[in-house]
Amino acid sequence: MAITFDKLFGVHQHTMRIRNDRAEVLAGNLANADTPGFKARDIDFNQTLVQEAHLRTVEDKNYAPMAKTSAGHMDIKDLEALRDPEILLKYRNPFQPDTGNGNTVEVSTERMNYLSNTIEYQATMQFLNGRISKLRNALTSGQ
Repeated sequence: MAITFDKLFGVHQHTMRIRNDRAEVLAGNLANADTPGFKARDIDFNQTLVQEAHLRTVEDKNYAPMAKTSAGHMDIKDLEALRDPEILLKYRNPFQPDTGNGNTVEVSTERMNYLSNTIEYQATMQFLNGRISKLRNALTSGQ
C-alpha cells in the first residue's frame, strides 16, 4: 500500500505554503508602514485554501481528464496561475482614516495578523512533526 503525502498530511501540507505566503505579505506591509501611498494587502487564508482544494480535485487522477476541444478552451496548465499569491492578494481597508500620505498600513493590525499567522503556522508545524514522528516509529518498529 503506497503512502502519499495527501494521505499522510492531508490539507496541512498546503496550509504551510499558504501561511508562509501570508507571512511574506504581512512582513511587506510592516516594512512599508512609512512608505507614502503604500496600500496594505493580505491573503484571505480561507479563500486560498478552498481554491487549493478545488485545484487538487480538478487535478486528481480519479476524475475524468479534461479534454481541450477548442483553441478557446482553458488549458489545465492555466490553473497553475491561480496558485500565484499575487492573484489572491486583497487590499486591506484601514480601521482608521487616512494619515494624509495615502498609506493604509496600520502597524498594530499588521503585527496582530503576523503574530496570529505565526502561531497558526507553528501549530501546523507541530501537527506535521507529530505525523512524521508516528510514521518514523511505525517504520522502525516494523509495523
